[in-house]
Amino acid sequence: MIKEIKAKSILIKHKKIDSWFMTHYGMNLYRGCEHNCSYCDGRSERYNVDGDFGKEVIVKINAIELLKKALDPSKKKKPLPKSFIMVGGGVCDTYQPAEKKYKLTRQSLKIIKDYGYPTHILTKSTLVKRDIDILSKINKQNKVLISFSFSSLDDSLSKLFEPGVPSPSKRLDTIKRLKDKGFYCGMYLMPVIPFITDSAEMIEESIKKAKDAGVDFVMFATMTLKGGRQKEYFLKTLKKYYPKLLLDYGLIYKENNRWGEASRSYTYPVHEVFDNIATLYKVPKRIPPYIYKDIISTDDLVIVILEHLDYLLKLKGKKNPYGYAAYNLSRLNRDIGDIGFKELQEIKGIGPVTAKIIKEILSTGTSRYYESIL
Repeated sequence: MIKEIKAKSILIKHKKIDSWFMTHYGMNLYRGCEHNCSYCDGRSERYNVDGDFGKEVIVKINAIELLKKALDPSKKKKPLPKSFIMVGGGVCDTYQPAEKKYKLTRQSLKIIKDYGYPTHILTKSTLVKRDIDILSKINKQNKVLISFSFSSLDDSLSKLFEPGVPSPSKRLDTIKRLKDKGFYCGMYLMPVIPFITDSAEMIEESIKKAKDAGVDFVMFATMTLKGGRQKEYFLKTLKKYYPKLLLDYGLIYKENNRWGEASRSYTYPVHEVFDNIATLYKVPKRIPPYIYKDIISTDDLVIVILEHLDYLLKLKGKKNPYGYAAYNLSRLNRDIGDIGFKELQEIKGIGPVTAKIIKEILSTGTSRYYESIL
C-alpha cells in the first residue's frame, strides 16, 4: 500500500559527523520499507512510522523540490559541512520496490551531482545498478561509496528473515560489478542474527566472500531488539522458524534496555570472533581513511579517527579515552588545529598520548597507530 504525502523537510542533520557512514546528512525519501526484514528497527515506535511497516510505504512526493532548496549554496549563509551526503535514512531503503515507480533516489542523485557533493548509499537492493550512469558521473567529479547490508550470505536464511530483498548472492554479484566500475564498496554485516547467522563459520564465509568481491571494508554489529513492535514482530518470525530459540532470546534481550541491545555476555564473544576473522583476512573494520580523508574537514577527520580507535580497541576488550576525547572535541566552538599541544591536554579525555595522535592526524591526515589496527 502506497501513501503519497508532502513533507516539510528532507535532510536529516547530525549534530556531529556520523563516523559509521562518514556523513553529516541523511534523508528518508520514503517511510516504511517493502523489504520487510523481520529484524528492522525501523519498526520501533521511537521512529514514529505509522501503519504496517513492511507493507505500507509513505512516499514524499515533494522530496526533490525540498532537496534542491536544502543543497543550493545560494540559499545558505554558510556552506554545508563537508561530508558524504547519505542517500538513505533509518526508516527505509531508498532502493526498495517503490523506487522503481517514483525514482526519488535517482532524481536525488541528479541533484547531488549538480551541486557537486559526494554520496554514500547503503542498501540491500540490486536496483542500485540502474543508476550506475549517474553514480559514475558523481564518482568522477567527487566520490561515491556504495555499501550493502547483510545478515549472512546464506540465501535460504535470507528468504526467511529478509523476504522482500534480493538474495545475498545477488547482492554480492552487484558488489563485484560496482567494483569493476571503479566504485568504493563496503559490506555492513549487520545485524547478525543470534544463534542463527552469528557462528564463526558463517562470519568467516561472509568476510572471505566479501574480500574476494573486492570490498574496501566490513562493518559489523549484532542485532538490537527494541521493546514494542520491533521485538514483537521479530519474535513472531523466530517462533515460526526457530521456536526452540525463544528461551535463549529471553535470556540475552532484557526488557529494560533502552536501545534493545543484547547482553554483553553474548555480544562481546561474537564481536571478538569478528575481530579475529577480519584481522586474519586483513579486512578493515571501519571505513578506511583513503576513502574519506579528502572529503571531510580536518576537525571531523580527527573526531572520526578517534572514534574508530575507540571502537577497534573495545573490540579487543581494551578500555581507552579516545571516544570520550572525540565527544569533547566535537563540542568545541573552535578549530582543533588552532589548539596547542599543552592546551589540548586540558580537554577532558585528552592526555599526552592522545594529544600526540591528534597532532599527527592534523599534520599527516592519519595515525600510524590507527592504521596498524584498522
